[in-house]
Amino acid sequence: MGKKIKKIGVMTSGGDAPGMNAAIRSVVRACSYYNIDCTGVYRGYQGLIEGDFKNLSARHVSNIINRGGTILKSARSSEFRTEEGRAKAYKQLKNAEIDALVLIGGDGTFTGGMIFNKEYNFPCIGIPCTIDNDIFGTNYAIGFDTALNTVVEVIDKIRDTASSHNRLFFVEVMGRDAGFIALNAGVGAGAEEILIPEENLGLDRLLEALKRSKRSGKSSSIVVVSEGDKIGKNVFELADYVEENLPQYEVRVSVLGHMQRGGSPSCFDRVLASRLGVKAVELLLDGKTNLMVGLVNNKVETTELEKAVKGHHEINKELLRVSDIMSI
Repeated sequence: MGKKIKKIGVMTSGGDAPGMNAAIRSVVRACSYYNIDCTGVYRGYQGLIEGDFKNLSARHVSNIINRGGTILKSARSSEFRTEEGRAKAYKQLKNAEIDALVLIGGDGTFTGGMIFNKEYNFPCIGIPCTIDNDIFGTNYAIGFDTALNTVVEVIDKIRDTASSHNRLFFVEVMGRDAGFIALNAGVGAGAEEILIPEENLGLDRLLEALKRSKRSGKSSSIVVVSEGDKIGKNVFELADYVEENLPQYEVRVSVLGHMQRGGSPSCFDRVLASRLGVKAVELLLDGKTNLMVGLVNNKVETTELEKAVKGHHEINKELLRVSDIMSI
């Protein structure tokens, strides 16, 4: 057991995601419940280096559970990647008498915390919050469910236009290295084809699938493309290729972009953030460190930060099979 924790710092880092504010709220209120001081670190690791801190009480986080983004802001920090930068951050934490950190973010955030813990033995607990859902050690990262609902709602609207004009739409969603959004949203929105980085469909198979759709009587189609898919250099070149080879299709492209990161978090994400925030604080009070809290089979479990960063969250093969059957 290390020294008694009297003050916990909480920060958000990396890309924002719906539910970050709900996680901040949970950490702050859990600290209040256990009579521990809580300090908000603004602008991620850069704010840590600059000492951009503010003490937070339970009242400071009223009415934020429903807000997207993060009240603590987020920023990339190249300086924190250096030993000098981390030394400055440690000095700021000591000056502010902060004893431990809760890190809300993804693998980049956790990598920073892992290195910082190794160098200074500073207690850190991670909360997974990324719409990509690519963190090992949790079935769901905070923000993923909200992003899915946003994408499905938009694809439903695009389908109205696709049906009205007998068009083929390529809809690009976020997921540079992981196809979780594309696969789940594609199945949920009834897409004819789903292109993800984990499965190389190939141009020939894509063309054959679209021909089959046409022969079966479909007058319009939706193809959901993860931005990391390897078939084409980008979704626009992919659309051009299909239009050249299947002139019977009128092709359009919609890139959903950053709208997927915004908006009010779903009930699922709010509940998940609340559960994980409480557990993160309790782990620190129990003398635990260098762990990530996550949801596994609807139970809050812990994973070493190193495993969370280096492990691989596998795509759901069963869902891939279901998507093939549903596209008939």
